[in-house]
Formats: sequence, structure tokens, C-alpha cells
Amino acid sequence: MSPGHPLDPMPPLARLRPAAEAAARPDRMALQRICRLLVLLGGASAAILALGPRILDIRDTGWLLHGTLGPDPVAYWLAWRYFSVAPWTLPLGLNPAYGLELASAIFFVDVVPLAAFIAKALLPVVEIKQYWGPWLVLSAMLQGAMAWRLLALSVEDPVSRAFGALLFVFQPLLLNRYGGHFALASQWALLWALWLCLRPAGRRQALQWAGCLGLVAMLNPYVLAMCAGLWVSDLAARGINAGRIRPVLGEALGVPAAGLAGLWLAGYFTVRGEVEPMGVHYGHSQLDLTAPFDAVEWGRLLPALPGLRHWEHGGAYLGAGALAVLAVAAMLAWRGGLGGALRRHRPLLVVLGGMLLFAISNRVAVGGHVLVEIPLPAPVMRLADMLRASERFYWPLGYAALFGAVSLVALRLPIRAARIVLGVALALQVVDVDAGMAKFRALVAEAPRQAAERLPDPFWSQAALRYGRVRAVPAANFGADWEPVARFAARHRLPTDVVYLSRVEAEALRRLNARTVADFDAGRWERGTLYVLRDEGALRLVERRANPSRDLLTVVDGLQVFAPDWHTR
Repeated sequence: MSPGHPLDPMPPLARLRPAAEAAARPDRMALQRICRLLVLLGGASAAILALGPRILDIRDTGWLLHGTLGPDPVAYWLAWRYFSVAPWTLPLGLNPAYGLELASAIFFVDVVPLAAFIAKALLPVVEIKQYWGPWLVLSAMLQGAMAWRLLALSVEDPVSRAFGALLFVFQPLLLNRYGGHFALASQWALLWALWLCLRPAGRRQALQWAGCLGLVAMLNPYVLAMCAGLWVSDLAARGINAGRIRPVLGEALGVPAAGLAGLWLAGYFTVRGEVEPMGVHYGHSQLDLTAPFDAVEWGRLLPALPGLRHWEHGGAYLGAGALAVLAVAAMLAWRGGLGGALRRHRPLLVVLGGMLLFAISNRVAVGGHVLVEIPLPAPVMRLADMLRASERFYWPLGYAALFGAVSLVALRLPIRAARIVLGVALALQVVDVDAGMAKFRALVAEAPRQAAERLPDPFWSQAALRYGRVRAVPAANFGADWEPVARFAARHRLPTDVVYLSRVEAEALRRLNARTVADFDAGRWERGTLYVLRDEGALRLVERRANPSRDLLTVVDGLQVFAPDWHTR
């Protein structure tokens, strides 16, 4: 191990396990290969233990559509249903039939665009009804692989490193996203970025960062923002070490260009102007300062603490085993010797601290109580709303702390003691977080392989043969009865404006509703369109202008339906 490794808490002569000795022993290398394989298998096992083996069946969509994992997986399936049959375009992520005037790209449905591109390319060879289950298993394996690589910077013993890497896999920060936010399973990219920050910079550092940000741009915007912040810290550290900016100037232009190219391919720039984000605003899904210790439904061994119970809750708990390693590491840190490592990585610590502050937000909460609320200017709030689920920005610090803790245990304890501490911690972690995994397993297990039809009346099958598109009036993002209507339209591949998107252009929505009201008031119906009327205003307009001998205005499966020219078709 070189003196420049990330934690380097002791001088070289004080270390008990020199890298040269480890490399010279063939049995150690064989053990290392076995441990690395076990980490990969452990990653796959974590995903399967969390949701059950049926998620690997690319023909099984019941667990997505049953609704027990929330509305998001339904939206993923809807977007894929349209995208899978749409012609290839540039940008690749365009999805015009899902939303019509409100349509944008699959980027705004969080379907993991890169995985969607790969699945779509494979469709001529194999029918893929869902790819999110395999994606989750792959992501968990990559989480283990990246944790193994990260820990290789400071942990030489393969057994200790394997135990430590699996603590990153059986991690509620990751597993909590299996409850419906599948794109956020790409947290392995954060470990990749931390590895780039902590390793001695190589000749291909800029290329690695370009690949990281370009790839992550086609996975998830939150993970991209965090990786971009970590890149800035690494760039700053290398610029400071070089004493001049010229060596990193090209990278400062090229790496953002790679990220922007990935965003463009995924369709991010299809939404322009003011947008209307779904859900609460920034500061209302923030990090409670007790959240890393609050087991909520994720802990079997530790109690739930008073805390915020917003839609992100549970996503910051570290697990009993990880907390135990942090406690042991804190005791070992009292020996000192960490000052040099901390000074070397000062830019990284500054960025991690900045992300922590963003996670806490302008509404500082402890134990479920907001203690301080700092007003923010409207322009700042609009920017912050782009990443409003701010609790997630705690993840890089959580992973960095876990890396530091595992490294300290492995470096400052004898091999046998380190193995025992990390092995016991892993056992505690798995037992603890199985409470949350068991909940998810049960939700998936109760879903039938074939989801029940939400609109069973025979009318809908007839309507699908007579009409070429489906609209809801007034149009809305995540509007009333969006799911059953959108599922009907998607099943028959009828273009629709009944959608659930993470972002919708406000002006496009306003124009669409204004045009529809004007058309209804004039008695103009869009040819080949089936309407679902959502409010009394739309119903009154149709009642005044519809022709009962030609048009059908009725209630079907609890929905107010208007079918122009029904009796003449």
C-alpha cells in the first residue's frame, strides 16, 4: 500500500499488511478472486431477497401494475409500452405518443433511459415486457463491484474487503429505492465517483469522469448532480495540487460536455420554459438530522425514532451493522493520525458538506420538528425545486463515512479482529434490514402475474377499435383517474394525454386546456378522439353541444365518457 492511499493513518513501517507481500502470495490472490465473486453474488442476492426472484422474468409485469409498490412502476410500464414501438429518433429518448402535446421524453418518467435504449435494441431478438427487475439485480451487483473497488484503495485483506463491500450492498440507502424508484438504484455510480476522488489521479482521470457523467446522465438526474459535485471536488483538488489551472482546463470543458450529451440523448432538453414538478417543493422532503439513525420500517434491531415521515423517509437509515462499524471506527480514530488524509481531501470534504447542507435544506428538522426555516428567494427556490427531494443528497456523505469506517477498522485492527468486527457487522446489517426487505417481498409476492383490468366493461374494447387517441378533459399531469385510463390507452397503444410525468411544461398544459375549452364551447370534437371528462365544467360544455343521436355521453366503470360519432361508426 502506498503512502498516498486515502486514509493513510499510519506511517508505512507501522502497517501490518504491506501490499507487496499480499501480491506475492498466490493463495491470497485466489482468495481475492473468490471474495470478489462472492461480493457480486451477494449483490444479486440482495436484490432478489428484497423483491423476490420473479422480478427476473422479463414477461412478468404483474408486480409492476398491481399498485402495491405505488404509482411510479405503473408509469414506467406505460412509458415503455409506447417507447418500445416508437421509431428510433434523435434524441433517442423522445416518446411523443405518451402525452401528445404534453409529451417529452422517457427521461421524465424515470424509466432508466439507458436501460430502455438497450432493451429496445434487443426487441427484435427477445420480447421484453419489463426490464426493471434485471436492472435492479444488475445495479446491486455493480454496487458490490464498485464498493469492492473503492475499498481496494485502503483494505488489503480480501475477507475484510468483502465484508465491507457487502455492507454497501445491504444498505437501506439503496434498498429503500426498490420500493418504486428504480432509477435511483444507480447509486453504484456514487461509489465510482468516490473512487475517482480518492485514488491517485491517473492519466485517464478525465476520460473516467467523462464516462461516469455521460453514463449517469442517462440514468437519473439526482445521481448525476451528486456525481457532478464529486467531480468538481476532484478537479479542484488536482488544480490545487498542480498550482495552476491549465492542466485541468480541458477537462473542465470536456466532462460537462459528456454529461450534457447524455442528457440530450435521454431527452432532457425536450421540456422548455417553466415546468410544473410533481409532488412537494424543496424543503419538504429534507434530511431530518436523526434520519441516519431512524430505523423506521427498515430496522429490526433498532427502534424507530421520532422523525419526519415525508415520502423520502427511511432512505437515510444506515443499518445497525453500518452504525456499529462507524462506532468502532470512531473509537479507533481517537488514536489520531488522520489529519494528513483530511487535509489532502479538503475539497472533497467541502463538497460533501455542501451536499449535506442542501439535504438538510432551508427547513432544519430534528426529531420530526422543524426548528428553523430560512426563507429563500424565488429564483433560488425554482432552482432547488429541480432537485426537491433533497434528503437524497446525504448519500455521498453516508457512503464516504462508511468507506472511512471500514478502512479504519481494517487498517488499525489485526486481520483476525478486523474480520470478526466486519463479519459480525454484516450479519447484524442483514438481520436488521431484512425487516424492510420482507415488506417489499410481501408486496411483490401478493401481486398476480397478470394485473387485474381496471376498466373491465366491454365498452372499452369496442372504443379501442373505433378511436385513434384518448384524451382527458381538463388535461393534467397525474390527474384524476390517470392510471386506469392510461393503462387502457397503452394496452391498445392509443396515443394519449393522460400521463404521469416528473415534469410538465406549464405553458403547454395551459395551451392545451384553453384550446380544448374553446373547441368544446364551439361544438368541435377532435376527429377520432375518445374523451374522459374529469369535471363538471367539461361535462356541461359537452351536454350543451353534443348530439344524442350521433354522440355517446355516458358513465362507464365510474368514468364520465364522451364518444363523438359513436352511433355513426
